[in-house]
Amino acid sequence: QVQLAESGGGSVQPGGSLRLSCEGSGFTGSSYCMGWFRQAPGKEREGVASLHTGRAGTASYADSVKDRFTISHDKVKTTLYLQMNNLKPEDTAIYYCAAMSGGGGSTAHCYSLLRSGAFTFWGQGTQVTVSS
Repeated sequence: QVQLAESGGGSVQPGGSLRLSCEGSGFTGSSYCMGWFRQAPGKEREGVASLHTGRAGTASYADSVKDRFTISHDKVKTTLYLQMNNLKPEDTAIYYCAAMSGGGGSTAHCYSLLRSGAFTFWGQGTQVTVSS
């Protein structure tokens, strides 16, 4: 059973940066779609970024975070990261990581999961607050 644990959340001023981590365990292979989601109070969950762990160059982003956030994965540490720069108050939310096996190394497949939210495994979330 895959388990995911997020860390790195906190409070930051607008324009600041944070790096979220998602340590995974229980993976049975190296081929997974993984993604970051967020949910702000009173709003629907939003897919932020996705990638495929078995293939480079498969990162995709929501328009709202493009050019500010970077998703990456460390195979050795089995950890997913989200580097968040130039943070804005509207980025305030609980951030979750998610994973699903397979995907065939496809950017499009992983991004479709990001859009639909149809991942199998989820972490508990970490709070990010952007405020002056």
